[in-house]
Amino acid sequence: MGSMDNLTANTPMNWFNRILKPKIKVGSNRATPPPEGLWIKCEPCGQTLFHKELERNLHVCPHCRHHFRLSGFARIDITLDPEGRKELFANLQPADPLKFKDLKRYRDRIRDAQKETGVQDAVRVFKGTIQEVPAVVTAFDFSFLGGSMGSVAGAKVAMGAMAAVDAGCGYVVFSASGGARMQEGILSLMQMARTSTALTRLDDAGLPFVSVLTDPTTGGVTASFAMLGDVILAEPHALICFAGPRVIEQTMRETLPEGFQRSEYLLEHGFVDRICPRDEMREQLADLLTRLTRSRGGREGRSNQNEETKPVAFPV
Repeated sequence: MGSMDNLTANTPMNWFNRILKPKIKVGSNRATPPPEGLWIKCEPCGQTLFHKELERNLHVCPHCRHHFRLSGFARIDITLDPEGRKELFANLQPADPLKFKDLKRYRDRIRDAQKETGVQDAVRVFKGTIQEVPAVVTAFDFSFLGGSMGSVAGAKVAMGAMAAVDAGCGYVVFSASGGARMQEGILSLMQMARTSTALTRLDDAGLPFVSVLTDPTTGGVTASFAMLGDVILAEPHALICFAGPRVIEQTMRETLPEGFQRSEYLLEHGFVDRICPRDEMREQLADLLTRLTRSRGGREGRSNQNEETKPVAFPV
């Protein structure tokens, strides 16, 4: 009669386990991980999503409808028609006028952000069409220094408005920003006035400005052009505020209402006009730009067309 060890080793279950040994990477004592970037976890619902499927769904979770953040170009890519789009002001480069340094030199932060994101600054401007409706579209990229608004970002937003005036079309800005870029000091804060002034030129030309607030839109961007749209749209559950909820709670020493400063709360209190899911955005924008351009006359309908409405240069 065999020993107990032999009996245990020859049981059907152990024989089955030997056949289905986990695949081990050569030279490692751990199982081979899945390829990087193949899957992504949705934090709100905990579902693991196939990255390609998520891209096809415009980076919106099919289970809980959470809207993932988008890069500036990804936003442009899903908004403008593929044919005829053209990037404007692509060569503008941020400078370091104050020679700013905290834990790291500002110029090094810019260089690292450019290397990581592949773009020159936090804002990209394109001219094209949305469902064949002409438009100039500007998009912030939160992955570039938190989408902060420095001199270049402010210049691009303002010059985008001037480009829309020149083309006689509507202007759309997708905001995603932590606010003013502290490393540029007062030069950054001046962009609030610069961008707001440029939008008055668009208004004088009888052309619409549609502001789209995405997660997050905060600080000086919220306090300036982002809230000046003829129509203000917001993506679902986007954080929209000047100061964040944690700062307000610490200052006021009170617990804030549930959902405070999210787009649904702001819609209820009249700060935004409509919450627009990403898969409806193109259709909504095309409809709004068509209706507002016709109702306000557009470039062809201006009664006081003069030199004041021509585009002007904004130094960086």
